[in-house]
Formats: sequence, C-alpha cells, structure tokens
Amino acid sequence: MKINNLGTSGINPYKRQMNKLENMSKTSKPTIDKVEISSTAKEMRQVTSYSVERQEKVEKLKVQLENGNYKVDTREVAQSLYNFYKI
Repeated sequence: MKINNLGTSGINPYKRQMNKLENMSKTSKPTIDKVEISSTAKEMRQVTSYSVERQEKVEKLKVQLENGNYKVDTREVAQSLYNFYKI
C-alpha cells in the first residue's frame, strides 16, 4: 500500500518563514548605527571651575569623615529638604 502526502501536511510552515527571512536579509543593505550627543550633554561634559571647586569641597569632607570631625547640621538639612519639597 502506498500513502501519498495529501494537503498541507507535507509542508513545514516554519521552514518557509525561515526561507523568507533569509531572502530578505540577503537583499537588504546593512545600516550603520548613529549616535548624536545633544548640546546639553556636551556642556555637561566640559570641565568648569565649578567642578574643580566642588571636587575640593568633596576632598575636605572626606578628610573630615575619616578623622571623625564631620558634624551634620540637622537644621540646615531640614531646611534644605523643606525648600526642595515646598510647593
């Protein structure tokens, strides 16, 4: 007895889809990715005197923390938080 493939049972739809994808990738040209940096980011990248002053302040705070001389002014912290979240 001979059995023939009738209908779509002999066709693999996944293989057909893969063939389509392979053909598309062969015909399409590869694109080159681009990155654009905004003017704001460029400004942030530049080193200013403000960042030098800030670095000096951070170094002083590090020394104070290491020596145990750093004291937190709770009133100043509370006032800053209040001003930040004030509506």
